[in-house]
Amino acid sequence: MNLHAAGAFVPAVFLCSWVLTINVVNYIWRWLLIAKDLIVNENIRAREVRLIGADGEQLGVKLRAEAVRLADEASQDLVLVSPNAKPPVAKIMDYGKYRFELQKKDREARKKQKVVNVKEVRLSPSIGENDFNTKLNNARKFLSKGDKVKVSIRFKGRAITHKDVGRKVLEQLAEQASDVANVEAHPKMDGRSMFLMLAPKVSK
Repeated sequence: MNLHAAGAFVPAVFLCSWVLTINVVNYIWRWLLIAKDLIVNENIRAREVRLIGADGEQLGVKLRAEAVRLADEASQDLVLVSPNAKPPVAKIMDYGKYRFELQKKDREARKKQKVVNVKEVRLSPSIGENDFNTKLNNARKFLSKGDKVKVSIRFKGRAITHKDVGRKVLEQLAEQASDVANVEAHPKMDGRSMFLMLAPKVSK
């Protein structure tokens, strides 16, 4: 090999290596995104599929191997979109991009979802007026922020024989918070505790 040929050979090898590296990285990226799916490319078990092209065109019924080849030639994936059809329906698409768009939409939907927390306000059967008002104000503050409030009373010792007293305290707080809350769960026992659940009143 003369020097001129050797000089041309080195860039060609470098270019081929670079292209191979890009293809390998692209393959690994696609594999990581779709590896867990059993309805993509060679994982499709149907002998033949009704094929939809990347632009939505109907390509008719194709053998699975041919459909996979067509998707590969387009540098895309064959995705089984309707496995229960006769024959199953598959579409040529960039599944990595499709998954990315789904994940993006899912993140945006979660951002829009309002997280409802449950706060707890604890009372006692013999609570004084000042303490009661403090607890009431705390409950109203939580409710105004959109949180639910679990109002509970724990009966100690023989106090559990006077459940009606505890129930009246709970109902009194619920009544005084009725302008900002609805009773979601009426007073009921849970072990030695009684509780009710308040939910923020939705403005019309």
